Amino acid sequence: MTSSPLPLAELTGTLVLAGAGKMGGAMLTGWLARGLDPKRVVVIDPFAPDAIKALGAIGVRLNPAANEIGKVATLVVAVKPQMFREAGPTLRGLAGSALVVSIMAGATIAAISEVCGGRIVRAMPNTPAAIGRGITVAVAANDVDAEQRGVADALLRATGSVEWIEDEGLMDAVTAVSGSGPAYVFLLAEEMARAGVAAGLPVELATKLARETVSGSGELMHRSDLDSATLRKNVTSPGGTTAAALEVLMGTDGFEPLLTKAIAAATKRSKELAK
Repeated sequence: MTSSPLPLAELTGTLVLAGAGKMGGAMLTGWLARGLDPKRVVVIDPFAPDAIKALGAIGVRLNPAANEIGKVATLVVAVKPQMFREAGPTLRGLAGSALVVSIMAGATIAAISEVCGGRIVRAMPNTPAAIGRGITVAVAANDVDAEQRGVADALLRATGSVEWIEDEGLMDAVTAVSGSGPAYVFLLAEEMARAGVAAGLPVELATKLARETVSGSGELMHRSDLDSATLRKNVTSPGGTTAAALEVLMGTDGFEPLLTKAIAAATKRSKELAK
């Protein structure tokens, strides 16, 4: 997109965040940490957690009356997809011709336009956004101009890296790989610990070994210029213990067919959520 994202301190106009759950809250935390003026932010969430309510002390407005919000420059929609149409009348009253950035799984640009209008950027972040290490994939509607796309990019980069695509049809697979992907990694740590216990390790030690191995390996991959296949080969001595394990994990019933099936199932579900 751009190597020099727009500084959030330079954003103008009112920004409304609809939905301040885990992902919406993580994004808001990132925006404020990177200089967005809290007095420009309105949060719409009748069930906002205490951490969001506490931001009122620095100027963030929570659930004001519609006539007190004024003209909205940017609306970020972070409600659950299943609640989207129910929230439609409220969202449409806010959107107008504003930039609308949606992070809802499965909700297409066409559906968002139908329900709330606005100039739409559809985005799919993931939960490492909570620590500023997320990755988001975004696609813009044809009527989103360069300035609005820059604003969306700046908001999304507050929680990690951003990749822009032109084909919205890829978003269901994006959701399956990176949106749902952290759960696959957490499951790996969970099952490594369980297998360690089965091999005779105490529960506490097996859990710590699995957790630190997964997180440390992720950080090594993050810092390395090598691809994941090369990193794997570098750990694997011919005829050694790792090779013995990989013979199972890379066998006909191993990771490849299981992950292919799992990601296909998540892709299918993402498409179903769009209906």
